[in-house]
Formats: sequence, C-alpha cells, structure tokens
Amino acid sequence: MRTLLNVIWLVLCGVWLAIGYAVAGIVCCLLIVTIPFGLASFRMADFALWPFGRQLVRRADAGAPSTIGNIIWIVFAGWWLALAHLTTAVALAVTIIGIPLAWANLKLIPVSLVPLGRVIIDSDTPQDARYPAVS
Repeated sequence: MRTLLNVIWLVLCGVWLAIGYAVAGIVCCLLIVTIPFGLASFRMADFALWPFGRQLVRRADAGAPSTIGNIIWIVFAGWWLALAHLTTAVALAVTIIGIPLAWANLKLIPVSLVPLGRVIIDSDTPQDARYPAVS
C-alpha cells in the first residue's frame, strides 16, 4: 500500500515539489553562505519524492547552529513553505482519494519549517538506529 501511495504521490505532486526544492537548493548552493540551506533543500526534495514509509527525526548531535539556522530559515522561507503545504493539504483533503496525499503534505510541514538538524529515516528502521551519528 505504501508503494502505491508513493507512486500516486510521485505522479500527482511529488515530482513538482522535488523539482522546486532542488532548484532552491541549487540557488542556495551558488551562494557560499547559504550552502547549509541548500543541503536542507536537497533533503526536502528527497523527502518530497517518496514521503510514505519515511519520517523526520531530530539528529542527536544537532546543536545551537542548527537552531539559529532554523530561526533564519523560518523567517525567510519556512513559514511560506508550511503555508503552501497546509493549503495544498486542505485542497487535497476535499476528495476521499486525496486524503492520504493531504496527510503526506502535512508530513512535509515540519521539514519545511525546521530542516536543519533533522534526518529522514525509513519508518521500518529499528529504534536503536534512528539517531545516526551523521557528520
């Protein structure tokens, strides 16, 4: 069922979301100072392609720089993205078929608000492997 939902998501809106996040990531990587935001945009593009069966968790080693970066992100881009995902989720929830897709859009709100210091994992990952030491 998860694969079917992911394929429907990919065809209807996942590709467009991922392209948008990838373009934003490329623009952010062109400017040296905003490379962390570009990498976060690529992570969001990956999550937007295949959201079902995956979840966003906080990295154990995320500290003050991630928090400061997330505050900057929320002010300039995060709340716009969250509002767009919320609006799309409401529009998708009008139809019965769109309810799971609306749920996936709601899952994208936390990553669009605070992308730094987070990692995307499979839902099937064992509990002891959920917080990898990513350098």
